[in-house]
Amino acid sequence: MNVIERVDLRNFRCHEEFALDCNRATTLIVGENGSGKTSVLEAIYLALRGKSFKGVDREILRRGADFYRAEISLVDAQKVIIRFDGAKKSFEIDGKKSLRLPKKNRYPVVLFEPDDLYLVGSSPSRRRDYFDELFRQMNDAYGVALAKYNKALKQRNDLLKEETVLADDLFSWNVMCAHYGAEVLHRRVENLAKINAEMTDNYRSIAKNNDVCALLYVGKEVDENEYMAILERNFERDVYLGHSSFGPHRDDYEFEFNDKKADGSASRGEVRSMILALKFIEAQILETEVGKKPVVLLDDIFSELDDSRQRHLVDNFRDYQMIITSTAAPEMMGVDKEL
Repeated sequence: MNVIERVDLRNFRCHEEFALDCNRATTLIVGENGSGKTSVLEAIYLALRGKSFKGVDREILRRGADFYRAEISLVDAQKVIIRFDGAKKSFEIDGKKSLRLPKKNRYPVVLFEPDDLYLVGSSPSRRRDYFDELFRQMNDAYGVALAKYNKALKQRNDLLKEETVLADDLFSWNVMCAHYGAEVLHRRVENLAKINAEMTDNYRSIAKNNDVCALLYVGKEVDENEYMAILERNFERDVYLGHSSFGPHRDDYEFEFNDKKADGSASRGEVRSMILALKFIEAQILETEVGKKPVVLLDDIFSELDDSRQRHLVDNFRDYQMIITSTAAPEMMGVDKEL
């Protein structure tokens, strides 16, 4: 079932005016680099998730313009209108305006960018950001706990940077960091277990072999009391460093291939098959957890995949609405829009 029916943009990045009908299950946008293909996906993501995956509003605003407007028509006759007047952004749904997209109007999205194919060898912060966004979509409570943890962490770190700080000064922030940090750790480990339950089977369906792959959480899951004890034990060290040395903000995710670290042991093709498997699992998990089929946005990744993996990608997402950008139309598809 389709979710997106039409996209209308005004002054959105390089688009002075742009319109796209998404009547088919798969919509393909073809154009040269820099022609604004990704901006169309960005507008859809903004309408479904309430934020951009690329930048802030002033960066989205077309040069020389004083406002932007994105109108996304959904198949249930609902319209999401996003406006930015140069100072603030607003969302309008069925005539009701708000500064943020209401949670009830958010819709799951699987976004696949070329950089995702390099996730295995990227930085820990990149991997944390990637899985944080996935886990937010899986469960609103994760996003709430992470936001409150980050707020408490900032306050704790600000105190640690002061010339004179006593252990008692940190107590209230230690309590909040321990409470929300322990919840974030628990949910990360829990969600990773759901991914790992499907990882090897999905990989083998692509690679057609008997290799084994998994995701490991590089961190320590502790309960609230143990977390509090660690923060108190690390007081002198944290004062010396000027920041908190323990917590989910320091943790990482490691891809494992045949019981070895994938970064360095898996070939480029094997790594890409692992990422494809992860993307297929994302769609399955989001559908199960949220109860809705996610919209799949594929941003210019066909040039990064061989023919076999291209076909696997399209075949595995056939049951979802796909909106795809590419510099050239893959042989298995027609063209809906050329830029």
